[in-house]
Amino acid sequence: MHDIEQLDVEALIADIAARLKRRISDLGLEAPALVGIRTGGVWLAQRLQKKLKLPGPIGELNIAFYRDDFSRIGMHPTVEPSALPFDVNDRHLLLVDDILYTGRTIRAAMNEIFDYGRPRSISLVVLIDRGGRELPIDASVYGARVTLPPGQHVKLLGPDPLRLEIGASKS
Repeated sequence: MHDIEQLDVEALIADIAARLKRRISDLGLEAPALVGIRTGGVWLAQRLQKKLKLPGPIGELNIAFYRDDFSRIGMHPTVEPSALPFDVNDRHLLLVDDILYTGRTIRAAMNEIFDYGRPRSISLVVLIDRGGRELPIDASVYGARVTLPPGQHVKLLGPDPLRLEIGASKS
């Protein structure tokens, strides 16, 4: 576990890129496509694409309509559509998000991906794994695992520079 105050976002991204490059090679993933979850996951996917020199566009998911917890978190008033500018069928996808917590965002993202087609595989890549899972979802590659005190959350701010912020959770 890491102290969130000491984490260097750019160093975490460099470490993720190195481990992701090994994973792509070890698994023999041909032409994997990056898919970022708005907004922090897209920022992270853009940085990873540059570091890994992956060709092609990045997919962007807005999972607002796929969430199962509207009554608790509400809906953001402006919802931009998702954009997957490539065929997901039989493709290796690298699903990228900033913070992994309950797993509900990732479940919603996978539901949306499957509305576009059936990928060959999905690897989850996250900057921060903060534990607290409500669903059986785990990251294939992560930058750091952190533990936060009760009532706290962590958020990625950006896009330039990217930085982490700790604050009180919304009730």
